Amino acid sequence: MAARTRAAMMEETRTKLMESARKAFAEKGFSATSMDDLTAAAGLTRGALYHNFGDKRGLLAAVVDQIDAEMAAHARRQADSSATLWDGLLAEGAAYIEMALDPEVQRIVLLDGPAFLGDPSQWPSQNRCLEATREAVTQLLADGIIRPVDIEAASRLLNGAALNAALWVAASENPSQTLPKAKLAFCVLAEGLLVARR
Repeated sequence: MAARTRAAMMEETRTKLMESARKAFAEKGFSATSMDDLTAAAGLTRGALYHNFGDKRGLLAAVVDQIDAEMAAHARRQADSSATLWDGLLAEGAAYIEMALDPEVQRIVLLDGPAFLGDPSQWPSQNRCLEATREAVTQLLADGIIRPVDIEAASRLLNGAALNAALWVAASENPSQTLPKAKLAFCVLAEGLLVARR
């Protein structure tokens, strides 16, 4: 019973810190947010932050992972509501790119994430996105919808195209004008895999 209570307390502490960080990182950005800002807003000590995340960068990594997982789930829902697997693959990529207009996603995941955590293709959340793309490409190849191509190569290129399009939209001077260009280019590139044009 005591162990369960301790585990629940630890989870509550993590949740408070992540909520505090998510709000602060979205409003101020990572570099302008101090550890004291984060802990005071959560009603906790620096020790709690160190114990649960190691440091502020570790907390950013956890927040990026959380938001990126939410982005992937949203994109997956768009894919699942599509008429065909091919349409779903395009819808998933387009949905991921569109999320670059969300201020929280833009600031935390697409701008501060790469700046402070390094190459997004190495993030655990991106590997989950890659796995979903790999599954779709495998099935599309088996169904004869796409041309013979290495599954890993096609999956990585599609996943990378969506990610880099979102990064471009987020970093552009006018994201809402960049978005349609990015989505169209993503679709045109992806359609190069089709056996026959639609």
